[in-house]
Amino acid sequence: MILRILAVLAISFAWPASAQTLDTAATAALVIDYDTGAVLLEKNADEPIPPASMSKLMTLNMLFEAIQDGRVAMEDRFPVSTKAHGYPGSTMFLETRHSPTVRDLIRGIVVLSGNDACIVVAEQLAGSEDAFAYQMTERARELGMTGSTFANATGWPAETQRMSARDLVFLATRMLGEFGEYYSFFAEREFTWNDITQPNRNPLLYGSIAGDGLKTGHTEEAGYGLVGSAVRDGRRIVFMITGLQSDADRTSESERIAAWAFREFENVTFFDGEMPVAQADVWLGDEKQVALVAGEDIVATLPRGRAAEATARVVYDGPISAPIAAGEHIANLLIETPGVGTMTIPLLAQNDVAEGGAMTRIISSTGLLASRTFANLFGSD
Repeated sequence: MILRILAVLAISFAWPASAQTLDTAATAALVIDYDTGAVLLEKNADEPIPPASMSKLMTLNMLFEAIQDGRVAMEDRFPVSTKAHGYPGSTMFLETRHSPTVRDLIRGIVVLSGNDACIVVAEQLAGSEDAFAYQMTERARELGMTGSTFANATGWPAETQRMSARDLVFLATRMLGEFGEYYSFFAEREFTWNDITQPNRNPLLYGSIAGDGLKTGHTEEAGYGLVGSAVRDGRRIVFMITGLQSDADRTSESERIAAWAFREFENVTFFDGEMPVAQADVWLGDEKQVALVAGEDIVATLPRGRAAEATARVVYDGPISAPIAAGEHIANLLIETPGVGTMTIPLLAQNDVAEGGAMTRIISSTGLLASRTFANLFGSD
């Protein structure tokens, strides 16, 4: 087999300026494009750090999974224990006489950051907070969250309550994707329970950057942090910052980072998913070539102005032996942008290619023999 490299694309758009790097006062940070997963900024993103109330996203993950699995329903009512009622820190103001629904508890956790609501959920799903924390840690491992361990359901300071920025951003994308039907809760600006109305502490909901989630956190050990998401012109970013010195610092830094991410980067669509990218040669098939497609739109997040420098090529071992099944991965598309990196996209056969008949094999064999004879007579490099 020979390795064929086909040049199939040279992109020539004309945008003026490239993205500028950004320094942040946060002790840890991660910013990604939601649609492409491209990392726009990272700082100590894999270091396990105190997550404060941002770890409530994992409590919500466990609850949303229980709803999806049919173990609980949105209108189920949970009892409030003495422990939940007396838990310190931010509160939903639950009392032992209350029987909140799962929907109420979700709003209590998301909007009010209620520690008491987290304890109610933990005790109902696992029997105790300790058992729930163990289950959270086990589930984190299953999901690939290697920087997370949990000692409680609330984010209350504890030596083994740790999460990385990457794990928190992963959970945020999970809230948006896997549990998107519940995501609107994160945009609620206030919630009233027990005749007490409290505001959502997320500063993104009140600014000008179209923020719609997700969760703040603050303890003396962790500083001020935020897992946030915002949308502009149909493009969504997800980010996490922590270690800021004040609520005001958290607000200004989150707005600055979001504005930077929208201003300095853009999503470029290179190919429609169903549009053939190239043709691959076929060996001993009833067709000489097969069209290659990506199966989904090929979109890359690039610094503004850098798309003009992007090139693409298709790489495969060819010719491809028949039979070939539609959807079979037979090549890769490499989109390369100098100073940015290489994006690799699997390319699939657009259609079936059956084996050729006897005449096809005879013609192909005759052609191969002729080429070898030519090489023996006249030499070949």
